[in-house]
Amino acid sequence: MHYQTHTNERAYSCNICHKKFSQRQHLNEHYLTHTNAKSYSCHICHKKFPCISNLIVHGRIHTNEKPYSCDLCHKEFSKKHHLDEHYRIHTNEKPYSCNVCHKEFSRKSGLNLHYRTHTNDKPHYCDVCHKKFSRKGELTVHYRVHTNEKPYSCDFCHKDFSYKSILNQHHRTHTNEKPFSCDVCHRDFSRKCHLKQHYRTHTNEKPYSCNKCHKKFAHKSNLNVHYRTHTNEKPHSCDVGQEEFSDKGELTVHNQTQTNEKVYFCDICNKKFSRKRELVVHYRAHTNEKPYTCHICHKEFIRKSVLNQHYRTHTNEKPFSCDVCHRDFSRKCHLKQHYRTHTNEKPFSCDMCQKKFAHKSNLNVHYRIHTNEKPYSCEICNKDFSHRHNLKMHYQSHSKEKQLVYNIYGEEFSKESHLVQHFHRHTKEKLHSCNICSKNFSQKHHLNEHHQTHTNVKPYSCHICHKKFSRTSHLNVHYRFHTNEKPYSCDVCHKEFFQKSHLNVHYRAHTNEKPFSCDVCRKEFSRKYDVTVHYRIHTNDKPHSCDVCHKGFTRKGDLNQHYRTHTNEKPYSCDVCHKRFSQKTHLNMHCRTHTNEKPYSCDICRKEFSRKNDLTIHYRIHTNEKPYSCDVCNKEFSRKKDLTVHYRIHTNEKPYSCDVCHKKFSQKVHLIVHTRIHTNDKPYSCDVCSKAFNQRGSLNQHYRIHTNTISYPLDFGN
Repeated sequence: MHYQTHTNERAYSCNICHKKFSQRQHLNEHYLTHTNAKSYSCHICHKKFPCISNLIVHGRIHTNEKPYSCDLCHKEFSKKHHLDEHYRIHTNEKPYSCNVCHKEFSRKSGLNLHYRTHTNDKPHYCDVCHKKFSRKGELTVHYRVHTNEKPYSCDFCHKDFSYKSILNQHHRTHTNEKPFSCDVCHRDFSRKCHLKQHYRTHTNEKPYSCNKCHKKFAHKSNLNVHYRTHTNEKPHSCDVGQEEFSDKGELTVHNQTQTNEKVYFCDICNKKFSRKRELVVHYRAHTNEKPYTCHICHKEFIRKSVLNQHYRTHTNEKPFSCDVCHRDFSRKCHLKQHYRTHTNEKPFSCDMCQKKFAHKSNLNVHYRIHTNEKPYSCEICNKDFSHRHNLKMHYQSHSKEKQLVYNIYGEEFSKESHLVQHFHRHTKEKLHSCNICSKNFSQKHHLNEHHQTHTNVKPYSCHICHKKFSRTSHLNVHYRFHTNEKPYSCDVCHKEFFQKSHLNVHYRAHTNEKPFSCDVCRKEFSRKYDVTVHYRIHTNDKPHSCDVCHKGFTRKGDLNQHYRTHTNEKPYSCDVCHKRFSQKTHLNMHCRTHTNEKPYSCDICRKEFSRKNDLTIHYRIHTNEKPYSCDVCNKEFSRKKDLTVHYRIHTNEKPYSCDVCHKKFSQKVHLIVHTRIHTNDKPYSCDVCSKAFNQRGSLNQHYRIHTNTISYPLDFGN
């Protein structure tokens, strides 16, 4: 018999259910489960058992005997299999696996209970309300809803509870104990369920799925709210009228409109309320009491409903869905506002110009165009603004206060959130991942903004020009083009900007800071965009392609300029001679032919140039730099166009053709000289005898007739 414990041999089989046992004694005890015979009775509580071993184990409940002890943490148990299960906490052993989803469990009972989530089996039901449960313990606890039994009492405040687990959780409000810690960010929590919810912010897990549209949620409560959009269920009804509501908060708001009686008033500001609860909440505005705390970021709130809305910023849950475009929202009021973009409903009208708006706030802002009202004033420089948001951003140009110091990199910050963002940039830690393209982001709001690039939804519309935007921040910046507000000012030269990012880039012109570096050639840039575009020189990446001739470009601006070669569009005109240009830079360079302006000067020979590129090429005369090399004969050139012309020697390419005789040339200047044969144009004239020539070289040779000492350099330019 002992040998069978090593070999795991089970020689004894039940002829009823075919279960096998290694010992006959265990088989005999098992037979009693089929006969329902209970021959052994407890002499204290008279409970009966089929096996004497069961009675012995039961007796330890009365004697509190726990003969099995864990040799790691010394915790004691009344049953050996409880000790075996406990050991798995230390070893993290999970020998029982679900054959449906492969989730692992340390106890077989845990696996059996888990199976019911797949089968939806709920064998235990309440004989009062017929509600069903998958666990017997859940049914026992549920009965207390009907009996109002609360057997567990707090030793500190004597508050009673129906569940011992809730009492344990309540105790932690007195002791401030937080035994559950996140192994990713090490934040502590007082309840294990809060830790589980928090962990989903790292894993982006959403275990609750709608069986109608398959949308997923991190919290079951949000799934329940969402499900009502499919069923049109409205479980909350008004006691006065016939109105029904899907959300309890909507019912609360509705009830407040049913009666104008306000019997409760604030003894501080004399404001009146129809409900005592409203007065209690109102008092908190005076006392600054915020009893509802977010267990994730510890932010505090006056109302529980506001806390619930705040939770969704962590879980990114949006239970309210638009049935037209399927865009999701975290709050129902936001969905209502969004719906007006589909219906084009504009219930708010301007009484001056009769223009209509979907939102009252937009109407209020619009009024200021008529009144030129700028109610927000800077206390430092007295500059006025039409938006409070613009004033807040303007204050940042004055403020130099930076309270937090990041000691590792010596950077200073005025807000803790800025410090966290800065830390992510150094560590390159990106915890938030897009579930569509797998791109990672260091900040959650960047992920939310990125999601809109997949949907191409632009729900925010300018009420002046009706341009649409995917983000409200982009709309706010756009408004400034209408109001000409520039809240960001350079404290060096006082130049003003619409956006803070433009100010930051501008500052680098003063500091000569170039924080962005090319990984290949180490060239430095003041803007990240510039290094991104520069990198395409190394990769030869040209993502912008002309749909007419399919030529590729590294910059979208270059593509736009190129299009004008097909359309012959020349939107820029010279004020002096009215010559037109396709590019503004060409117009600026042309204007210097009238003003003779040469703003670029060589610091070696002081020669001046009207174009920066000409100065760059000129420098190579001093440095003898020839960066362009022919890959056929290795000849080097200081200018790229010289290399292009030279290359035609190898390819025999002649792209310039005479319209008269169709003779071809490799250089445009050669074609110009050749054309003079047909036109008899002779622009070069002798100062001595007035004889004319079509080439400067011919004039130089002619001069030698008059003198052998005068020599002029060969030049095909004019």
